[in-house]
Amino acid sequence: MDKKDTVFGFIGTGNMGGALAQAVRHNIQGSQILLANRSPEKALALAQELEARTADNQDIAREADYIILGVKPQLMEEVLAEIAPVLALRESPFLLVTMATGLTIARIQDLAGRAYPVIRIMPNTPVSIGEGMVQYAYSENVTEEALQVFLNAFAWAGRFSSIPEFRMDAGSAVSACGPAFADIFLEAMADGGVACGLSREQAMELAAQMLAGTAKLALVSGQHPAALKDAVCSPGGTTIQGVRKLEESGFRGAVINAVIAAYERTLELK
Repeated sequence: MDKKDTVFGFIGTGNMGGALAQAVRHNIQGSQILLANRSPEKALALAQELEARTADNQDIAREADYIILGVKPQLMEEVLAEIAPVLALRESPFLLVTMATGLTIARIQDLAGRAYPVIRIMPNTPVSIGEGMVQYAYSENVTEEALQVFLNAFAWAGRFSSIPEFRMDAGSAVSACGPAFADIFLEAMADGGVACGLSREQAMELAAQMLAGTAKLALVSGQHPAALKDAVCSPGGTTIQGVRKLEESGFRGAVINAVIAAYERTLELK
């Protein structure tokens, strides 16, 4: 399968589906992208931006080599029931790509009517700027070549990590739900800066770049967060006093409990 000739079809161009379509556009031609959405106007607007083509669900099921299912979990059964007859008639190979929370590869295959090759991904919102964290798993009948074409095409989206499917719910609680937790922390840091006399704009810039840089330092250096934290905490200094207040307020426990709560909710959705 050659990336230059591969067609990527997106069924659903909402926030995440649209962001992934924009990501893949960095590596392939717009003519290789098909877009469908329940609101045709939304698909058309994105198609014009990406110089892509609009289509309906059945067109994508008929033509696309990679069929990206960007629909909510509760709508997946309806969408797959619609395209299943078209998929059953296909003679050329194709893959289904799902990002629906709580729906396993086996469940997607069951809804589609056959054990088609499936790549399951769990992206997060920073894919929209090329800084996403995308975990992925795949069925046994996905070839190494097909997987590599997929990873190369979507590489602009950010960092990809292969993970056993049974761990994806736990991973999702960290990387997919995590941006909301990080945004609360970011807002709180900025609020603290405003309380100390900074303008809102100044406080937000300082806090956002601090958070982005600290995360990148952890990835690039490979150092344990505790070591990075200790490097900032001078004996008798200001930072350690702030850390003391976070510990008094149960900061670590609150974050851990947030991740666990998100994970447990994912299990309830199955």
